[in-house]
Amino acid sequence: MSHINSSTLAIPEVGSIPRHVAVIMDGNGRWARNKLLPRIMGHRRGVDSLRTLVKSAMDMGISYITLFAFSSENWRRPSDEVSMLMQLFLTVLKKEITRLHRHNIRLKVIGDVSQFDATLQEVIRASVQLTQHNTQLTLTIAANYGGRWDVLQAVNALLQSKPHMKNEAITESDLLPFLSTSDIPEPDLFIRTGGEKRMSNFLLWQLAYTELYFTDTLWPDFNESSLREAVLSYQLRERRFGRTSEQVIHSNWPSVSTAL
Repeated sequence: MSHINSSTLAIPEVGSIPRHVAVIMDGNGRWARNKLLPRIMGHRRGVDSLRTLVKSAMDMGISYITLFAFSSENWRRPSDEVSMLMQLFLTVLKKEITRLHRHNIRLKVIGDVSQFDATLQEVIRASVQLTQHNTQLTLTIAANYGGRWDVLQAVNALLQSKPHMKNEAITESDLLPFLSTSDIPEPDLFIRTGGEKRMSNFLLWQLAYTELYFTDTLWPDFNESSLREAVLSYQLRERRFGRTSEQVIHSNWPSVSTAL
């Protein structure tokens, strides 16, 4: 197993443009409330921001985007809102998958999708299968996902695959192949919109050395300029991965002059 997906086992390659950006798309409901609209209208407007994000990311050379669409804790929301979110997810998938495929975008869905109704599960399966060989960008949707769930399911899958390890110490290298993101790099940049400053059980393992960026911008107002501001903030960081600043100076971390 290569250490390429673990920033604690090896120092990953870095560049002035983040290879992988993870996003919590927060603020849809508040955007709608501020405009005296139903909450679902904020979520629908947020789909436009998602389209803009994907296009802007491709233009900038970002290769991976992971979005927190629905957490395992979001089931606690009012049942009518959950129902509308499920219907919106289904509608957007059906409408957008042809566009994604045409632009050579691979769709990946992580989370316990077995909790969704049969129709949504089938559309997810077909969409993932249709785009599985696309290479321009990997768009990962975290749906009914939780960071703790991810680690627990990985441990259980490892022990099921290798029962003899129940009596052995499990290493990080043992566990990595069973995480839901095992086939993509760890995020370089994490963005959370909406003014909240917490991880909310998102990619807890994978964000170990990710640069964190929080903005008050509500998700429906997030645009290309917003993404560029986040990437500029990233470019001003010093990514040490446990090293000293002096060591980083002699590494391959690019200067801001190579930026946007």
